Amino acid sequence: MAILIYALCALTAAACAVALLGSYARLRHRVLFWSGLCFVALTANNVLLVLDTAVFPGTDLILWRGACAFAAVCLLLYGLIFEEG
Repeated sequence: MAILIYALCALTAAACAVALLGSYARLRHRVLFWSGLCFVALTANNVLLVLDTAVFPGTDLILWRGACAFAAVCLLLYGLIFEEG
């Protein structure tokens, strides 16, 4: 059951990324771009979580997952701090 929830979280993050990047393509607001990239990294984080728990249970992918989460936060912070509306 947990793997199903992790997979649904990955699909939700991917849907958010597609929606945000699609809105950026239409509106050209830079905050949408950085938010979309953040959700791309969060999608990668969730995919790695599914791989870590379901596909490769013997390996530990926590460093890769942490790197993806850190990159997501950094992308969002950069977009919120340095980009103007």
